Amino acid sequence: MEHTQPRGGSTDPGADPPTAVGGNRLVGSDRVLAVLKALARYPAGVGLEELTRAVASPKPTVHRALGALRRAGLAEQDARGRYVLGDEFLRMAFAHHEARPEQVRLRPVLDALARRFGETAHYAVLDGREVVYRAKVDPPTGAVRLTSTIGGRNPAHTTAVGKLLLARRLGTVAEVKAWIGDCPLERRTARSLGTAAALHHELTATRERGYGIDDQENETGVNCLALAVYPTSPTVPAGAVSVSALAYRTPLDVLVDARDEIRAVLGPLGAPDS
Repeated sequence: MEHTQPRGGSTDPGADPPTAVGGNRLVGSDRVLAVLKALARYPAGVGLEELTRAVASPKPTVHRALGALRRAGLAEQDARGRYVLGDEFLRMAFAHHEARPEQVRLRPVLDALARRFGETAHYAVLDGREVVYRAKVDPPTGAVRLTSTIGGRNPAHTTAVGKLLLARRLGTVAEVKAWIGDCPLERRTARSLGTAAALHHELTATRERGYGIDDQENETGVNCLALAVYPTSPTVPAGAVSVSALAYRTPLDVLVDARDEIRAVLGPLGAPDS
């Protein structure tokens, strides 16, 4: 038989009261995870007082969470008494990232694209309403580079990668509306798509083209072209590779004209089995 818990919270009289981050109630291990995620935003370290404010939790709760993280090697305290992510966390994160099969196979492709165009090449996947960047290679030269980071996220509907992958999933206006739901589409720039009808029209055009484009829709002054890649399945793309360029340096039409060259660089990774 399942045991139910009163809506008021834990039945343990010695337990901490539920705390909240972004309006969500945190209980048990969720508190520790919230502190761990908050630490990642402070690479130079953060004091207990500031971290307490960041996660909107009582100081004793945050202190106990930090203690659990330190015992596991996932957090450390530096000579100034500030808390940082621990070496064990970094070891696990980088070991896991480097072991991803698609990351290993796509790195040479990203290197080649970054050299060829003198712009940034990404590999990204779709995760709900967002894309997540799994790999990034900056150009070998050039004073101005993009601020994107591995593990970073952007709204799917504002990116070339996201629209390309959404085009495979959302074939009708009704499906687009269901995907949007009650959360309005974020407008990153004046060119961002803001309605279900506009997004449906763009996804239809993307399917017909066979590649995704971002015409300064996610960031003013940056455009992008994306092509699907199939590193783990012969028929279903794991994600997409994109060339993201500064518009004044490499206009979108230059990327579009070079789409077949980009496909050639992808080789078998960009060619699904029919």
